[in-house]
Amino acid sequence: MLPRSRTLPSRIHHPIEERHDVRHYLQVEVQPKANNETEAINPQSNYSKCFDDDGRLKRTGTFWTATSHIITAVIGSGVLSLAWAIGQLGWVAGPTVMILFAFVNLYTSNLLSQCYRHGDPVTGQRNYTYMDAVKANLGGRKVMLCGLIQYLNLFGVAIGYTIAASVSMMAIKRSNCFHKSDGKDPCHMSSNGYMITFGIIEVIFSQIPDFDQVWWLSIVAAIMSFTYSTVGLGLGVAKVAESGSFKGSLTGISIGTLTHAGTVTSTQKLWRSLQALGAIAFAYSYSIILIEIQDTVKSPPAEHKTMKKATVFSILLTTVFYLLCGSFGYAAFGDLAPGNLLTGFGFYNPYWLLDIANIAIVVHLVGAYQVYCQPLFAFIEKWSAKKWSKSSFVTEEYDIPVPFIGVYQLNFFRLVWRTLFVVMTTIIAMLMPFFNDVVGILGAFGFWPLTVFFPVEMYISQAKIGRWTSRWLGLQILSVTCLFVSVAAAVGSVAGVVLDLKTYKPFKTSY
Repeated sequence: MLPRSRTLPSRIHHPIEERHDVRHYLQVEVQPKANNETEAINPQSNYSKCFDDDGRLKRTGTFWTATSHIITAVIGSGVLSLAWAIGQLGWVAGPTVMILFAFVNLYTSNLLSQCYRHGDPVTGQRNYTYMDAVKANLGGRKVMLCGLIQYLNLFGVAIGYTIAASVSMMAIKRSNCFHKSDGKDPCHMSSNGYMITFGIIEVIFSQIPDFDQVWWLSIVAAIMSFTYSTVGLGLGVAKVAESGSFKGSLTGISIGTLTHAGTVTSTQKLWRSLQALGAIAFAYSYSIILIEIQDTVKSPPAEHKTMKKATVFSILLTTVFYLLCGSFGYAAFGDLAPGNLLTGFGFYNPYWLLDIANIAIVVHLVGAYQVYCQPLFAFIEKWSAKKWSKSSFVTEEYDIPVPFIGVYQLNFFRLVWRTLFVVMTTIIAMLMPFFNDVVGILGAFGFWPLTVFFPVEMYISQAKIGRWTSRWLGLQILSVTCLFVSVAAAVGSVAGVVLDLKTYKPFKTSY
């Protein structure tokens, strides 16, 4: 039998209502009197240098780790579809919509960060997850609705990232194939093997027990984000410089343009424009894991202050990148802007630069997959530990010595459940390998409820904003407007899926 762990219980096994006195684990100190923010954040008499005010191990996250998590979550595969999105909307509406989405995300993320602690953003009780925040502020059926939407969205993101990673893996293989054959070999191949490869990698990384232990993966992924975004931007600039002109129009793709899905009709122009809204929404979507990121941040200063700075810096940086990548991608390709920017430059020259960019995408998606899925993993494991608290299969952890790393705590339930989750997302990705459509649906499905509605409603409740006041009306107008945008984007994305299904065969898609 493996030696049983004698370390502190995992976070997920002791929710706040079952908190143990920290004096069981170490000799506590009496908190000294202070007149600064530290006293406000740690008001309890049981104070320790090793534990926070809620009895959990000290959080160690900083502005930079929070920023890396956000950038990893935001600058994902969605950046690759922005040239296509601007191509549908045109030079006027495209960048304008992108900037509006940035402002909405910035504003609602700030509202949401103030709901991390219930009652007061500095001294209130912590909410460890997005659902905890909804439960504390809204309660009732809204909790179940939020959980269903949030975790379905995270599940969908995992599928989308598997598709995107396989596309980049194939791009590497095809670029080298083109180079060896001098462009004579069409280099067709199936995406299934690459999705399986990505799935195996994720099975391994999914065994990282907790969200706060993937900070290093987020930093690596954030660096990779800037790498492939910069390559895409550089190639777009080079192509524009080579042609000596900017392509595209003020109103977007022209009716009658021939694409891989056929000739663009007036109806398809409408659907594609609406789908572009979903693609841009997906590119900015990260609110669903904001609370989980904030729960890794140390204090003082108050967590919401750190998150506000991290959010402003991250969204400002990503918006500049998005505008540059999307605009130069559209300027380079015009109406023929591809759904994945990097695939539009061909596979022959400069093949080595495209290889670097696609390797960076794969590495980034490995990390982004974990950043998004860890909250879902933690929810299922917390719920299971509570339901089957006496099951050694679910709750017991065993020490496994790992050379050069230390001791890994093995939990059999975590091993089995997370492996099954990755297998399931991989199989579904193989069934529906539509990158643009999946991105659009995910963006449309998650934008309004998770990025706007719940943060607005929670903030109204926490700040005790009265009905029919000017501030209440302003927040409701914002929420309803974003609802219409989400519905429109969902309609366009579903229409895109219907078109793709006409020429699709399960498990036989090749590129």
